[in-house]
Amino acid sequence: MAIEKVKSYFKQYNMENRVQEFEVSSATVELAAEALHCEPDRIAKTLSFLVNGKAILIVTAGDAKVDNPKYKAQFGVKAKMLTPEETKAWTGYAVGGVCPFAVNADVSIYLDLSLKRFHTVFPACGSSNSAIELTIEELEKHTHPVSWIDVCKNWNH
Repeated sequence: MAIEKVKSYFKQYNMENRVQEFEVSSATVELAAEALHCEPDRIAKTLSFLVNGKAILIVTAGDAKVDNPKYKAQFGVKAKMLTPEETKAWTGYAVGGVCPFAVNADVSIYLDLSLKRFHTVFPACGSSNSAIELTIEELEKHTHPVSWIDVCKNWNH
């Protein structure tokens, strides 16, 4: 199971007990916020795209939407999300549980600036009913991002 892969990853840092599993689905921003009793904005959603034949993950705040012109300026191509089948094949995680931890090799991870306004955020942990609360510093440490990027809109209200 994918969540076991994430727990195993966090075990090396003595953080596996921070992985939360819910009796209810956390597969969408709204469901995750409900399960965690937090604002939807603080859900760190992990989106998967194809760029020049390679998968990338972009972690954004729950209220942020990818801005196509910003995305194209960043990556030089139009935003093309992976299908659910492609997402599972490339990342090792199914849609609803995609996370930026212990992903398959050859997947680059980017963190969007929309996350930086929070002290802590809640990314998924490999299943559609899991999450972990991390500080922004911990998120950066454990995702090993290529870089912080600015490809989203609708979040800096």
